[in-house]
Amino acid sequence: MSHHCLYVLDQDSAKRFYTEKLGFEVRYDVAMGEGFEGSGQGFRWLTVGPPDQPDVQIILADVRMGHDEGTAEQLRGLIAKGALGACVFVTDDCHKTHRELAERGVVFLSEPAERPYGIEAVFRDDSGNWFSLTESRMSST
Repeated sequence: MSHHCLYVLDQDSAKRFYTEKLGFEVRYDVAMGEGFEGSGQGFRWLTVGPPDQPDVQIILADVRMGHDEGTAEQLRGLIAKGALGACVFVTDDCHKTHRELAERGVVFLSEPAERPYGIEAVFRDDSGNWFSLTESRMSST
């Protein structure tokens, strides 16, 4: 997998969160232009990714991208209340990464805790999407 679509409430705010707080790099930030999807509004293709994983891109998508206004409004509500889980970020040291991210202003829903699979802390982005920050104890084989 090279791309993961993540719906956000505000692309500019999300761009700042993912670059300034999580330390990701902007891969693309391109206006696709009027009528690109036939909707007449166009859309912005905004992707970010971890510096050490150049083949990974997270699409920070406006909820309107590919959706009618009714569906976009439903997505806004689900995102804002944290009903959508996004993904897992793996770290070699959950306690250390938790401290570093918290110092940058990342809001955690749970502190690092022992789990059957390793140590996990859970945080939300500025839209409401939640993520697991995990130091895995499981073998990859």
